[in-house]
Amino acid sequence: MIQLTNISKSFGGRYVLKNLNLAVKKGESLVVIGRSGCGKSILLKHIIGLVRPDEGNVLIDDVDITVCGMKDMMNIRKKFGMLFQGAALFDSMNVLENVGFQLIEHTDLGEAEIKKRVSECLKMVGLKGIEDLKPSELSGGMKKRVALARAIAMSPEIILFDEPTTGIDPITGDTINNLIRTLHEQLKITFITVTHDMKSACRIADRIAMLYGKKLVEIGTPEEMQNSKDPVVRQFVDGKAAGLDTAV
Repeated sequence: MIQLTNISKSFGGRYVLKNLNLAVKKGESLVVIGRSGCGKSILLKHIIGLVRPDEGNVLIDDVDITVCGMKDMMNIRKKFGMLFQGAALFDSMNVLENVGFQLIEHTDLGEAEIKKRVSECLKMVGLKGIEDLKPSELSGGMKKRVALARAIAMSPEIILFDEPTTGIDPITGDTINNLIRTLHEQLKITFITVTHDMKSACRIADRIAMLYGKKLVEIGTPEEMQNSKDPVVRQFVDGKAAGLDTAV
């Protein structure tokens, strides 16, 4: 469904990604792991077309988005939903308006239909009857779930997750992991998650890809990654300071 071929991207002469290759299967839950600052979020931005590579190609359903015009790119982005690291809810809008934002902007649905769809999405993420609340009235975990409800509102084919458990406590994080896994089983669409949380990765992934040294160094099932012999992967999985990667 998604193919990245020889992707290179630099900022100020410094490469963040270099000759990176990645294929994402239709309907799988792929998790990209790696240390903070290794380029995971930049990789997501390439997939959704917010950043274009210096070299290489990004294909979504066989369409090369690196050469797309704005109109075609906007149509392709309708295939995506996204859960941002900080939830990125609009502070001035209530939950109904946040979750229904794209439905209001990009569909001809009436008010009653939008309210019904928002209610359905909130129910899917374990929330009910909070449509009138503002983001300031929500806990961190609730904000994440509202943002996830917004991500699925347009019935996307692909959902991107940027550090979904960052900024919340471990118990709430486990709840989010369980929710992501359950939604993937229900919706049967493609999930791509970036995280540095190995516990989260193992919980939600069909496959895990390790980003290091500006490219992917290994990809496999959670079990295969946990049993990897690669010293860089081994150091990350074990969470050890001592090893090949000692950069702060």
